[in-house]
Formats: sequence, C-alpha cells, structure tokens
Amino acid sequence: MSLELDNFIESFVNLTDKELLNITSCFTPKTIKKGKYLLKAGDICKEFIFVKKGCIRMFYLSDTIEVSAWFSFSGSIAMEVQSFISQSPSICYLEAIEDSEISSISKNDLERLYITQPKTQEFMRKLWEAALVLVIPRFSSLQNDTAEKRYLDLLKNQELMQQIPQKYLASFIGVTPTSLSRIRKKIR
Repeated sequence: MSLELDNFIESFVNLTDKELLNITSCFTPKTIKKGKYLLKAGDICKEFIFVKKGCIRMFYLSDTIEVSAWFSFSGSIAMEVQSFISQSPSICYLEAIEDSEISSISKNDLERLYITQPKTQEFMRKLWEAALVLVIPRFSSLQNDTAEKRYLDLLKNQELMQQIPQKYLASFIGVTPTSLSRIRKKIR
C-alpha cells in the first residue's frame, strides 16, 4: 500500500508483516484536488481517512462564516469523528486545501478488521487516545487564552504557518482576518 500508512499504523501498534498487509490492503488510495470536499455538512462520515500527502481542513459554518476547526497534514488522519462513530449527519465539511493523496477505509471494513485482525482495535484505541491528547488543549485554549496567545502558539507550528492560508488561520484561532492582521502587526 504505502510506506507512510504502514509507518503510521506501526507507530501505534506492533504488527507482523502479514497483519500489517491484511490491514493496509483494506485501504483505498485516492488523489483529491485542491478545493474538493471529502465530506459536506449533512452527509455521514463513512470513511477513516489517512492523509499521505497534502492538507485537509475541517470546518463548519457559523451563520455564513466558515470556522476552521482542524487541519490534517501528511501523516495524520482526517475525519469528522462524531459523525464517523455515530453514523449521524455531520455538521462539518472536510476540504482539501491543497492537492492531496489519501488512503481510506470504510467504517464497515474497519469494523470487519476488528474481528479478523484484533490488533486493529488496539491501533484504534491508541489512535483515539492520541487524538484526545491533541484536541483537549485546543478546546481549552479557545476558552481560556487570548487571541494573541493563540496566535503566538501557532507560530510554534511551522507546518500550520507555511501551509495554511491566513484567512483559515484567523478562523482557527477565533478571529477575523482583520483582527489577525492587527495581532501580527502588534507582535512584530
């Protein structure tokens, strides 16, 4: 399948070559053009998506304003977790913000792997644990930190700063593009 997907899975769980092949062979590689959606609000997230190359943005609409909630870069996953787990309609969109290469597996195929390849359950448990470790500080920051502090924290993540357009960064830290410009001027 792909060395990137192999390495990603093995970063969470030790597998034999055969176990790894049995898991990765269930993934389907795809190329997604910049601006294309992998999920739209109202649809059900039916795929677990690994981002081999590129960047996927998860956002939702607040009135008519797009609010960036998360960015998935090369070597990470992109999905709307609540919709995927509950199989309920998503409130979010998943959009490629650059040409991207992904590998995906359907929820049904993943659940079959839980039975035929039990270590898949360990992989997913450890993956969700790691995801929570990333998400909780983000929510805490949105509730407790100033926009300036959130921007200063972003500066520590060069991948975000280099790959993400400023308008998306602004909504990610909870400000308008104009407010982000003021923050940037103040910090310089």
